[in-house]
This record gives sequence, C-alpha cells and structure tokens, in this order.
Amino acid sequence: MATIVGALTSSHVPAIGRAVAKNLQADPYWKPFFDGWPPVHRFLEETRPDVAVVFYNDHGLNFFLDKLPTFAVGAAPQYLNADEGWGIPQVPPFAGDEDLSWHLIEHLVGHEFDIVSCQEMLVDHAITNPLQLMYPDLRWGVRLVPVCINTVQFPLPSARRCFALGQAVGDAIRSWDSGARVIVLGTGGLSHQLDGQRAGFINKAFDLEFMDSLIADPAWATQFDSRQLVEKAGTQGVELLMWLAARASLGEHAREVHRSYHIPISNTASGVMVMAPQA
Repeated sequence: MATIVGALTSSHVPAIGRAVAKNLQADPYWKPFFDGWPPVHRFLEETRPDVAVVFYNDHGLNFFLDKLPTFAVGAAPQYLNADEGWGIPQVPPFAGDEDLSWHLIEHLVGHEFDIVSCQEMLVDHAITNPLQLMYPDLRWGVRLVPVCINTVQFPLPSARRCFALGQAVGDAIRSWDSGARVIVLGTGGLSHQLDGQRAGFINKAFDLEFMDSLIADPAWATQFDSRQLVEKAGTQGVELLMWLAARASLGEHAREVHRSYHIPISNTASGVMVMAPQA
C-alpha cells in the first residue's frame, strides 16, 4: 500500500513567483522567507516522494464566481500552468497520477463527499509557487493530484468539514494499492486580507497559535466557523483550511520536522511547516 511520508504546508502568494523569476532570494526583503526552505529540501531528499496530493484554492483559472464547487479533484494526465495576469513566468507542465486521482475520487464519493471530477485542469500560483520552492530547478520530483477547496466565495466549507476531508484523503492514500511514497501539501495563507477596510490585516498571534495546534491539537481550528476564521485570519487568510486538511491526512499523531514564519511578504504572513506521521 502507499505511504504518506509527510505533510508540507506553505504560503503561495503570487509575489513569490516574481521573486524567484528575478533571483531575489538573497534580497533583504525576501531572504528571511527563502531561508526557511533548505530544511524542506533536505526532507524531500530523505523521503523521496513520488506523488504530491495538493490541497489548494483556485484563483479563477478553472472556476469563477458563477460556477464554484466546494471540493474538486483533478484526474488529468497532465496539468498546465496558465497566465493569471500577475506577470509570473509560466512553468513546465506537471505529470498527473490518474490512478491515485480516481482512487481518491471513488473513496471520497463513497464517504459522502460531493466531488467535482476534473479530467482537464489548469493550475495557478497556489500550486506552482510551492512546487517551485520545493524543486527550484523546475524538474518536478513528483506526480500531481490537485484537490481544490473553495475559500473564495461564501458559503465556505467549514473547518470541521475540511478536516474530515483531509482525514478521508489520508485514508484513501493509505488504502491505495501502490508502493508510492506520497507527500500531502496544503497551500495558502497565513493571515492576510487584501481588500476592504481591513486591507493589510495580519494576526501573528493567531497564526502562531494555529501552527502550534497542528501538532498539539490538530482539530483545534474546527471550533471556529467560517466567519470567525475570516475575522481572525482575514478574508484570504481563511486559506488556512488547506493547511488543516493537509495535517488531518497524517492521522491523529504527527511530529514537527520544521517550521518557519515570517511577516510580511506582499502584505501576507508567510509560513512553511513540515510534519511527519507518528504512531
């Protein structure tokens, strides 16, 4: 059966892609952020994942406000990156893993999750930026299975529902008849708000408490409803739902391998965590 080697959670703001394209990793503004990634590279070298299941939120490439599924799973042989208007260079295509995709879809539907199955899917900065950070040479070391969660338009799925989704995805991966090593990603966040009266909002105290909870009490954030999470983390900071789902995939117990937290990049609290399953 397949093995989950760990969960990686990361910010994905578009400015990361521009910084990479302009080789700004050593720039004083960016250096504290990029300094958080060498331990991730060491973890990837040690665990050698074959497949990445990525919880992320689409920013209009596949779904817009007129047609926005709560949960969607990619089941494509290949995933292309397209221009979103941010001026980020496009990256090479990602190979999909259709066998795992359909295994996930069948498992999730069998466990009463209503899934949109996407046999064609574009991927945006929510996937390309974390993968570039993982594999700076752009030679992707993993096949890809995208799992999209709506964090754009109310009603949003609850934290409790996203935690349950992560648990079900973890169960599905572990029941997949394959010798593959799988890493689960959760991308987005942390606290930020890009518009409205609270534009520029960052909540460091909540971010750090949330990161602590992923190890000490992984279901902690499920006590908050969607509006409370927006209040605490910002309208875009609710992307932490992807971190929650990724952590839930590991099971009840996990150990922290690495974490980094830095503010701000592009008016966003940025973070990266690596967690490994623990019996």
